[in-house]
Order: sequence, then structure tokens, then C-alpha cells
Amino acid sequence: MDTDLLWYVAYGSNLFRERFACYLAGGRPEGGARHYTGCRDTRPARAERPVDLPGGIFFALTSLTWGGGMAFYDPALPGRAAARAYLLTRQQFCDVISQEMRREVGEDPDLSEALTAGGRRRLGPGRYETVVNVGERDGHPMLTFTSPHGAERAELNAPTAPYLTMLGNGLREAHGWPAERTAAYLAGCPGARGAWSDTEIRGLLR
Repeated sequence: MDTDLLWYVAYGSNLFRERFACYLAGGRPEGGARHYTGCRDTRPARAERPVDLPGGIFFALTSLTWGGGMAFYDPALPGRAAARAYLLTRQQFCDVISQEMRREVGEDPDLSEALTAGGRRRLGPGRYETVVNVGERDGHPMLTFTSPHGAERAELNAPTAPYLTMLGNGLREAHGWPAERTAAYLAGCPGARGAWSDTEIRGLLR
């Protein structure tokens, strides 16, 4: 298996290609409050694929960029989580993690524990500092990052309209879903469930 390249699997706002481009090349996404420094290697992803993962996403804590709950992946949730895989160099992946953890880019943490099937590597106590191996595709490991614990122990919090709009646009772009399916998927996630209806989310996606 070639571990110089790996798939970064995005299930939150980085589903939307234009938003994820800010992590690679630098910039501020539309609707966001934060400017991203970009990676040392600013080239676009070498490939991308729509994927789905066992489990689901939930919304918890409070985003400093969007306000409201942030999306986290929990493999223990029922169902499937819709995601998008970007083929990056290992260095680019490390720089994406650094930006998500609000650290300076340029560090290359040891990912060896996460490069094996079912592996996991906790890089720190923070919100997105746990790297999880979610499979393999075309000879490259598939990695994502999430909170160190799942939905059962999380401080659930409803996401904001701009954040849901970004996620919805990303799901429709990556998977080709209609607004109805996208809205139903997001409205059913813990944290959003009961706070947002299908109809309200559909209205955001028009």
C-alpha cells in the first residue's frame, strides 16, 4: 500500500470542493469567519470520490467559524455517513489537520497507528484531533478526523443555517442528491434532529 498518498475523507463542510480549496491554497470560504493559511503544497487534490461510511454524523459543541454545532463522525451510529474522499499527499493531509486543530502548518505527526485497517491515532484532546482509518481505496488508506468520543457522550448542539447550507451544497455536489434527500439526511442527524425540519433545510438549499 502506498502511504505517500492517502484519501482525506470529508463529511462536514469540506464536502464542498470550493470550501475545501481554502485548506489547500489558503483563503476564506464564503459565509465563514476564518481565513485559512493553506498547505505547504497548494496543489489541488489528485482525485476525489463520493463515498459513504458505516455510522453517521452528529452536531456538537460550538464552531468558532460558523457558530452553532459542528459535524463529527461516529462509526457507532446507525446508518451510513455520506462523505467525499480527496486524494492528497501525506504532508497535505497533515497540514489540513493542523488547520482544523488551529495549529501552524508544517508539522508532520506520526500517523502510523492510523494507517492500518481500523487504526486510530489521537493527536491531542481537541475537537478534530483523533484520526480514524475508515478503509482503503485504490491502494491508499482512507483517513478522517473526528472527536475522541461519539455522539452518546457529546454536548449536542444545533448547527447554524450557513453551516447547514455549506454541508447541503457539498452533499449535493459530491453525491448528486436532490434537495429533499439532502434535507432529510441532515435533519435526521443528532444535534440537528428536532431543531431543524426537512422543510426548513430544503429552504436553505434553494
